[in-house]
Amino acid sequence: MKRLDFTLNLCKIVKFPLVIILVGLLSGSVFAKGGIQELMSPDNSIKVRIELADKIYYSISANNFLLTEKSYLNLKLKDQTLGENPRLSTKKYSSINEQIDRKIPLRNAVVDNHCNVLLLKFKGNYSVEFRAYNDGVAYRFIRSMGDKNIEVLDEEVHLQFPSTFDAVLSPTRSFKTSYEISYVESNTADARELDKSTLPILIDSKQDFKILFSEADLFDYPCLFMKGADGNAMNSTFPKCPLEFGEDGDRSLKIIKEANYIAKTAGSRNFPWRVFMISSDDKQIFENEMIFKLSRPNELGDTDWIKPGQVSWEWWHDARLYGVDFKSGYNLESYKYYIDFASDFGIPYIIMDEGWAKSTRDPYTPNPTIDLFELIKYGQSKNVKIVLWLTWLTVENNIDLFKTFSEWGIAGVKIDFMDRSDQWMVNYYERIAREAAKYHLFVDYHGAFKPAGMERALPNILSYEGIVGMEQNIGGGRATTKNNAYLPFIRNAVGPADFTPGAMNSVHPEDYKSTRTNPVSIGTRAYQLALYVTLESGIQMLADNPFYYYRERECTEFITSVPVLWDETRVLEAKAGEYFVVAKRSKNKWFVGAITDTQPRSFKLNLDFLNEGATYKMTAFQDGVNANVQAMDYKKITKNVSSGETIEIDLARDGGWAAVIEQVK
Repeated sequence: MKRLDFTLNLCKIVKFPLVIILVGLLSGSVFAKGGIQELMSPDNSIKVRIELADKIYYSISANNFLLTEKSYLNLKLKDQTLGENPRLSTKKYSSINEQIDRKIPLRNAVVDNHCNVLLLKFKGNYSVEFRAYNDGVAYRFIRSMGDKNIEVLDEEVHLQFPSTFDAVLSPTRSFKTSYEISYVESNTADARELDKSTLPILIDSKQDFKILFSEADLFDYPCLFMKGADGNAMNSTFPKCPLEFGEDGDRSLKIIKEANYIAKTAGSRNFPWRVFMISSDDKQIFENEMIFKLSRPNELGDTDWIKPGQVSWEWWHDARLYGVDFKSGYNLESYKYYIDFASDFGIPYIIMDEGWAKSTRDPYTPNPTIDLFELIKYGQSKNVKIVLWLTWLTVENNIDLFKTFSEWGIAGVKIDFMDRSDQWMVNYYERIAREAAKYHLFVDYHGAFKPAGMERALPNILSYEGIVGMEQNIGGGRATTKNNAYLPFIRNAVGPADFTPGAMNSVHPEDYKSTRTNPVSIGTRAYQLALYVTLESGIQMLADNPFYYYRERECTEFITSVPVLWDETRVLEAKAGEYFVVAKRSKNKWFVGAITDTQPRSFKLNLDFLNEGATYKMTAFQDGVNANVQAMDYKKITKNVSSGETIEIDLARDGGWAAVIEQVK
């Protein structure tokens, strides 16, 4: 008030216009710092409003509905805080409008990348880049200050919501986690009671709009976790960078000393994107490819050697075969049987999980019950290749194994039990994938954090676990149809997920009882078939006992006809946490998969995605008339269909529907 009184008196004395004096005062505060900047999406539906004051604040709205309000960001270095009292040097608006040919098309072979860009350069040799898409917003820090390494003490990602929004979280008490976490329905006011959450997080405004919040282009930096804060807000938290390790069994190391920083990294670099995938219709969540678009492109060069596909897997049923004339287990005869099964149905791979090696610490000495080299040779004669399971620690201690495995004829590796996402471990993922690529081996990461774009730069990473998959049904029953109904909208929405589907023994929750000898899944038989269409993974497992696949041949023939690579994906019906119906095209065939939660549902599907004037044959697997009681009841139907036709499908509780549609003329 004193400053304003002085200004008014000065106006009277020198007779300056008051407005000029006020502008002069403001220019010394907000205006000198940059004032208000705005960025619109190409279709003008999404707006980012950026206010430069003591911090860099931003608000996001969609169709004028406020989604975040005065959220803020900063990056705390050892001797500088980027984003604190920012002084804008220059700003630059631009746009990106391109089509990207996807090297490993897990969703679409061609991806449209269209956005508007605002690059804000600040004094202190750093920038913040915002991008606005028609389906989301992203920002990142960029620093340009020599090659000297810097220590990042912390990064503040503060999300402020204008009111209480619903939230679906994956809470964890520790940074050491397998990421196999069941979803918890909460809200932005109560999230602080759940400790921290891994990403992605699904935010529901309850006013038509949802946000899936995650990160992209994650390299040489720890994974972001979020925790609830007072006043409908969330704040970031990160694992510290480990400095010293101690012994912790055969599959991990114990962190015994941490740094006071979260990352020690290059002084000039692009930092990870913070990504808001925005939808006004739940169909748009899975169709959103911002994580892919924001991540760096392929860095491996030629990728023709990378062959995604299906794989037979013995661990879920513990290799306890029956109906055979040999003793089953982790032995030569059993693995030859798996190879025969894979060959019979055109499955390109089998996995040899824990038990193939004499010791989990030694990747060079197979179990004496297994003649690995005989199996490799036998598989080659049947056009089936072998994938080997390893702990991450064994890989780290035997980095030359990729060269050896390549010489043996191994196709890929399944690496397990990382269970961390600090900077050291994120760098491990990259380092190992690059080393594997040198020898044309692919990688499937288990005990893994979610995809965050590394699989675009290094497309030999075919999948990650980081999901409550079907293996959590052994003794636990955690892969419920309710939890699974969130997968296309949260975990699978950001990249490939190794769920390990394919159970031929299915039950409803009230009948659930599972053992290693006789594992079962929750959900109907048609539901299990539909998962092969609804799930996205570059390496898709058939987890059950081959005995059942032979017994249920028509179901197996459908499963093994489903590709893992797709030219085009269209979501037909969707509601997060309740149901998901998707159509995917591979060349001239369309596959349709539908899953529901605990509620029976009916849908009318318009087949307008088919070519006009053509006749198609549809082969579908639907829940049987008694599937509400007996989950294994299903019915196979075949009929001709055409473009524009509407078909009605009925799903039992915990049910599904799956079909292949082929052009006949």
